[in-house]
Amino acid sequence: MARPEQEIFNALRAVPGLSDLNDDEIRHIASICHVVKYKARETVLKEGEPGDTAYVVLNGVFCQMRFGHTLKQYHASEMFGEAALLDEHTHTATIVAWSDGALLQLKRAQLEDDAFVPADLRARIYKIFAHRMSQYLNQGEALYNEMDVLLIQDGGCAPGYNSVTAFLSEYLEKQGHRVFIAAAGFRSLVSNRNEDYRCLIYDSTVFRQLDTIRGVIFSPPLRDERGANFRSERFPDFKKSALQKQAAENILKRHVKIVVGIGGNGTFKGTRALAAYLPESVKVYFIPVTIDSDVYGTSCIGEFTGVEAGADKIHCYMADSRTHQRCYIIEMMGARGGFHALHSCLGAGAHLAVLPGSTYDLTKIAAAVNARRNTVIVVAEGYKRDIRKATGYPGNAAEFFRDELRTHGLDTKQKVVCEPFSRDIRGAAPNNMDITLAQRMARRLVEMINSGENRGMPAVQAGRETSIPFDRIRTDNSVECRLAELANRLY
Repeated sequence: MARPEQEIFNALRAVPGLSDLNDDEIRHIASICHVVKYKARETVLKEGEPGDTAYVVLNGVFCQMRFGHTLKQYHASEMFGEAALLDEHTHTATIVAWSDGALLQLKRAQLEDDAFVPADLRARIYKIFAHRMSQYLNQGEALYNEMDVLLIQDGGCAPGYNSVTAFLSEYLEKQGHRVFIAAAGFRSLVSNRNEDYRCLIYDSTVFRQLDTIRGVIFSPPLRDERGANFRSERFPDFKKSALQKQAAENILKRHVKIVVGIGGNGTFKGTRALAAYLPESVKVYFIPVTIDSDVYGTSCIGEFTGVEAGADKIHCYMADSRTHQRCYIIEMMGARGGFHALHSCLGAGAHLAVLPGSTYDLTKIAAAVNARRNTVIVVAEGYKRDIRKATGYPGNAAEFFRDELRTHGLDTKQKVVCEPFSRDIRGAAPNNMDITLAQRMARRLVEMINSGENRGMPAVQAGRETSIPFDRIRTDNSVECRLAELANRLY
């Protein structure tokens, strides 16, 4: 059985990269290493925490974890955390002991102290670690030179952005494609630095081979994750043809073969404009993710979660309205057709939905509210938007409708409270309906690619999967009149 000193020497001697050092130098490094023992399932370091230590496995097995998934195992003489010796680097993953084991710790403070390590040896050690890091960086540079499939998320957030991204990564990868995504929507296409892109990997075995490269993301955990991890706030400048042309040129320079826009009506317009500057050999598609279902002719990812969360919010206002005898006028999402406001109102049983493009008998509504003890009215954010803008009205849609009612006889004993549009719905966890829809959209997109379809959008109409060409996609998505009539419970 090897003595502890010999065991440490043997472990360091077998570390890739340290083989260029002589035995005396290895022994010197061994003399400043600390042996730390860990029990199974004990955490060594956590993702996001600052680091100042490199680790070498002496014995046992240690696992790299992200999002609760095991991505890589480290065995005897394998090193991790060495980037922390070069700068103030935060850990990019969590390391947990898989079994009882021991690690050698090499701390930056001792490595940089002449009392522990002579300058010439320190220089050689840093050169070794710098070479290892440059290998990682060089791999990254090459990885983003040719991007097979490029996903682009943009616009307002909605539940399901991350879900469809995970499914696209899965299905496209299984078809032999390598999937990339813009880190910040259309902005990234214009900036076009390597750091503006991420590589999505679904297969854990492949991820373990590439996890040291900057921007490589393990995609399965995105399936249930809230929000949109790879989007930016709206990029108004992308309406400029010069920027659209620049983005197209950058896409061609990176040899992208397939572009997939993901988002609502604004993202569709940007994707379609971008497609006009790309040759037909570059396939361009769009997947609708929007709470307000503002892409006509299909169910949209996010609409089901949006209505569920919106109706739940209205239920709360209705309970408070009954308790305190109040009239709540609530602004909700609905820029054009008012899908979200209407269906949330219907789902909760509120008393009236006020939608863009519709006309109302304001005198009759005011009289009906005056006669009530409690009222909840839902107003879509796009209600008379052009008039409000033209007249410089300072308030929101709910306040505008309240003021309209006041000029038409509103004089109620109820306390009238206007609530502005609540954005927390955007961050709701996608429900099962939207996760399933995301999966169906991703599958249908792969079928479109394989069949040679181009410039189109996967769609689910009345439960049936189909596709719609770009030139037939509408983004007004008006609501059905008879359905809107159901949302009037005042008279």
